[in-house]
Amino acid sequence: MSTRTEPQDVPDPEAVDALASDLGVAGYTVARIEALWERGAAATSTHPGAALRRGHRVPALQALANVEPGERPLATLVRCFLLGVPVASADLAAALPGFGLEHAAAHGLVRLDGDTAVPRMDLRPYAFADTAGEGEWWIASDPGELATGGALPEEYVLGVGGASMTLSGLLLQRPTATAFDLGTGCGIQAMHASRFSDRVIASDISGRALRFARLNARLNRIDGIEFRLGSLYEPLGDERVDRIVSNPPFVITPRRDGVPAYDYRDGGMVGDAIVEAVVRGAADHLAEDGIAQLLGNWEYRRDGDDLADGLERVAEWATDAGLEYWVVERERQDPSEYAETWIRDGGTRPGTAEFEALHGAWLEDFADRGVESVGFGYVLLRRPAEGRAPVLARAERLHGPLGEAAGGISAHLEASLAASDLVGSLDDDALRALRLVVAGDVTEERHHWPGDEQPTVILLRQGGGFGRVVDAGTGLAALVGSSDGELPLGVLVEAIADLMEVDRAELWDELAPAVRELVAGGMLRPVVD
Repeated sequence: MSTRTEPQDVPDPEAVDALASDLGVAGYTVARIEALWERGAAATSTHPGAALRRGHRVPALQALANVEPGERPLATLVRCFLLGVPVASADLAAALPGFGLEHAAAHGLVRLDGDTAVPRMDLRPYAFADTAGEGEWWIASDPGELATGGALPEEYVLGVGGASMTLSGLLLQRPTATAFDLGTGCGIQAMHASRFSDRVIASDISGRALRFARLNARLNRIDGIEFRLGSLYEPLGDERVDRIVSNPPFVITPRRDGVPAYDYRDGGMVGDAIVEAVVRGAADHLAEDGIAQLLGNWEYRRDGDDLADGLERVAEWATDAGLEYWVVERERQDPSEYAETWIRDGGTRPGTAEFEALHGAWLEDFADRGVESVGFGYVLLRRPAEGRAPVLARAERLHGPLGEAAGGISAHLEASLAASDLVGSLDDDALRALRLVVAGDVTEERHHWPGDEQPTVILLRQGGGFGRVVDAGTGLAALVGSSDGELPLGVLVEAIADLMEVDRAELWDELAPAVRELVAGGMLRPVVD
């Protein structure tokens, strides 16, 4: 069993509590900052928040130039910790009267340079909503490219990014005993897991990241998270947990001199091996019926005329480990697109010699290993209980935009998982007896050639969830249209076969698999008495 090492430099609890109090008094919240941006937009016709998301802070600085006297502490905090601009020490002292400049410097928030406080940390409010309700935290991390003005250091600790928000929006909210956040970084997923878990274990290979995670947990008064230093599943030893969540360092990085290996995104392995390790390793650390959710990249590799399908490779990793799986590929990029995305993410700008050198290294690595493209998506794994036959085995490409529905994608996953379990356990006779109703967000779209009475294409569109679009034939469209929860599925199929003057058995063989998919995808819902 590996040694569990607790990282040092634990935050001073009383000082951090004072910081939280000061931030609250100053109104350092998402809503208050958005109000500043809205006033700035009204005055300049440029929305500062939108400009920030594009990587430009001038409109935001202009919006802060003429704030009301009572908003000056808020404006100082925004300039310093969100925009990464040095501020007058006296102004920061006024904005943090309880915490104080000495604690700000001692805890690494700023560096004092004469009468100026230079930010050394990104600290920003983060608002969210889940089944437990609305919440708002402050999240500390390293300053980003906007503040540093150059490439990021390799030991950089990322704050709340697009991937972390994606994963937190996917997490199933069902209550659980123990959750494990593998590769916690600044601690955001562990904090989200604490809202539905009695106990949370958070690990990272970076002691620096764990120090940020500890700070964030204390800053937001979140108890019950155990922080452990170590790689992959080593910090768990022989323990099994009910939930695993992970935004692992999945970015595929060339193992070549001169290519930065960023702690927050590079797992130190070749290709997509880090994702494979997380998937396969989950089997030894999940309790029965335990669930793991993670993000990842997977490679499509060509060997002569043969292409190893990336989505199928992930499914094979899970199957080999004895796990059920649901893998959703959301995007697929060619090698150049992928390289450009992640080189820019590290703060190296296009058009520079550094960018071109890194671009070349990435393309050479992909070419040497026969990588044709890279997929990105979501992975849900489950360890079957002893004696229960696996029922969940889904790998699908859903590259379109997500739908909009109450509860978001997490609620959709929860409902779809239950529906998939239901239809996966039914034989054909039991399926025939099932009564179904069309989900309220499903619409039908028909396309006709001019002058033709019969449609050439019938599409079923899902408004929520993954925004699925199903090309339905006449029989399936008729079945969906008549699914009002009154009659069993078998009776409906027989009636439709008679109307279409086709063989009942043949129509059932055609429609039964499609019905299972529509139920599992949330477009048809079982009626439960």
